[in-house]
Amino acid sequence: MRTRLGRSLRTRLALLAGIAMLLLNVVVSGFVMFGIHDDVADVRASEVSGKALRILLMVKHNQLPRVLEPGGLDGIQVVDPAGRAVSWTPNLAAAPRQTAQIPHPEQANYVSRSCDLPAFPGRCELVVALRAFQPEGTWIIYAFDTAVPWYVSLQVVLFQFVVSALLVGLTFFGVSRVVARTLAPVSSITKRLAEITADGGGLRVPVPDTDDEIRALAETANRTLERLEAARARQEAAMEQQRRFAGDASHDLRSPITAMRAQVEEAMLHPEETDWRETSTQVLASLDRLQAIVTDLLTLTKLDAGAPSDHEPVDLGELVSAETTRPRAKRVITGPQEGVVVMGDRLQLTRLLTNLLDNAERHAETQVTVTVREQDGQAVLEVTDDGGGIEPAQREIVFQRFTRLDDSRNRDAGGTGLGLPIAREIATAHHGTLTIEDSPKGARFVLRLPLPTPAGH
Repeated sequence: MRTRLGRSLRTRLALLAGIAMLLLNVVVSGFVMFGIHDDVADVRASEVSGKALRILLMVKHNQLPRVLEPGGLDGIQVVDPAGRAVSWTPNLAAAPRQTAQIPHPEQANYVSRSCDLPAFPGRCELVVALRAFQPEGTWIIYAFDTAVPWYVSLQVVLFQFVVSALLVGLTFFGVSRVVARTLAPVSSITKRLAEITADGGGLRVPVPDTDDEIRALAETANRTLERLEAARARQEAAMEQQRRFAGDASHDLRSPITAMRAQVEEAMLHPEETDWRETSTQVLASLDRLQAIVTDLLTLTKLDAGAPSDHEPVDLGELVSAETTRPRAKRVITGPQEGVVVMGDRLQLTRLLTNLLDNAERHAETQVTVTVREQDGQAVLEVTDDGGGIEPAQREIVFQRFTRLDDSRNRDAGGTGLGLPIAREIATAHHGTLTIEDSPKGARFVLRLPLPTPAGH
């Protein structure tokens, strides 16, 4: 039962409301009984006084008998001026004077609630005292009746109990119904959330028509589910990309190793006919390719892990001038603009430029063009070759790791298939972009990096 109540918010709220109503009724009933008690006591005192007046008239007319009729009272006792009881009802026959405390000398009539009187031990009586002024002195008529209890009467207590029970019951029932209707959407949300599994994409919790906190909860839950689905989709895409990357990397690492093994095995089969210098040259070429692939893989791993890099002012014009001075197989035309400075890692930006130049050199027919400029608050570096170019549909594919295109731009022409992905990762790490844009001939790689914000802005 304790567990049941602990789990049911509806029951707990209804129970708390019922207890609050009960306490309120107890307080209100107390005030009501207090007010009624005084009124009923005054009415009772008036009734007792009215019944005692007939005795006062008897004293006034000297017609007082020794034994009196109770007249619906608990008892009557008449005391003469000497303080002796001279007349009484049968139950007070020969009884001493019940009280000398009342009335006070300055009061003609007095009403009091007295307990444990000699004739009424263990109970409280309403005592009405009337003075009768006679020539021989003052006579006192005492009329006794049952005092009004604190609870007034059993009928009043029963009425208060019935009213309180009805109010508590109605409160419990009403709050329970209201809470049940209010929490009905929560039950629907809970049920729908329980149905959602790891592969149960597309499910949403119902949104109630009311404009309250529960509607906000449902809308927030749906937005959270959307974000979770998007994150799961991204995670699955990343995992698929990693699986393809691992497969491609294994293939590319295996190719030079297989070539070296075949060259060595062939030389060992015919050692006397083998040109060991030529074999060594071939093996070294395969080792160079293997080393290049491993180096690029390590670079990508560091970039993926967000390895920290230095940030210093780098003049792109000076960087281009420094990298294009060494001899290349194709002619390199430069048009750098001095003073185009960005904040970044000089070694990483150098690697980016080198990868773009190596790629353009492999696929150019005669020349490669490199330019640097400022445009729309950005530093722009372009590397253009006069080769066969890249189809628009394949311009994003070339930035995927170990991508194979047609023979004219195949990575086996000398690249590892990781140069362009590394270049884009470096651009992204510097809050820039690297894209392929339209060109009259060949491929045009465009790097855009943000310029540093001037001091005071």
